[in-house]
Amino acid sequence: MMNNLENKVIFITGASSGIGKATAQSLLKMGARVFDFSRSRQLAEEVSHENLRSFRGDVSLEADVQKGFSACLEAFGTVDVLINNAGIGMISPDLAETDLDTFEKMMDVNVRGVFLCNREALKIMKPKQAGHIVTVISMGGQRTNPTAPLYCASKFGARGLSSGLADQALKLGIKVTDVNPGPTDSDYWGDRKVPREKFLQVEDVARVISFVLIQPEYVLIREINFDNMKFLA
Repeated sequence: MMNNLENKVIFITGASSGIGKATAQSLLKMGARVFDFSRSRQLAEEVSHENLRSFRGDVSLEADVQKGFSACLEAFGTVDVLINNAGIGMISPDLAETDLDTFEKMMDVNVRGVFLCNREALKIMKPKQAGHIVTVISMGGQRTNPTAPLYCASKFGARGLSSGLADQALKLGIKVTDVNPGPTDSDYWGDRKVPREKFLQVEDVARVISFVLIQPEYVLIREINFDNMKFLA
């Protein structure tokens, strides 16, 4: 399939590690111009590329997001694609013992952050009647998990927000896609005892995101779900 990402400006959140980092590296190889909005500058410190710019910020802070998009416009002149990748997850098996701070942190990043970035991206995309917003949600937005009800709640919320936006944006010529990977082997899991050998790799998710983005302009993938077959068996 033809690569139509040459010189496209892609604003990606949380690209300092994991899925975001793998995706940013993949897109740079495809000729895209990548703007990394993350809480650290790890990607820029490890990857030297003329088409990469980084901005240190928090997706849950309105001022940071606004400054980040302004910096992207100053660097590259526009935003063609937004990839909402930043996310956090914390185990909360006993809801009765879960503190409010845990709830608020997950909602702030996983839902509020998606809203704030979508809003700024739309301000740029609407006048030109073109653009693509991709949100990495996870299968946690499709199926519940008794060990992580708050994480699932935040992902269900992000999915609802994205689905509603997709209906609004369609008439504007703006694509909206949800990417829902199953468990993925990344730093997210920390030292938890989980069957990583049955998980997707971050490169697998990066390939799926790239596949979504290289489709012809008239092809819209609204949602794509995938897992490691070993995990499902």
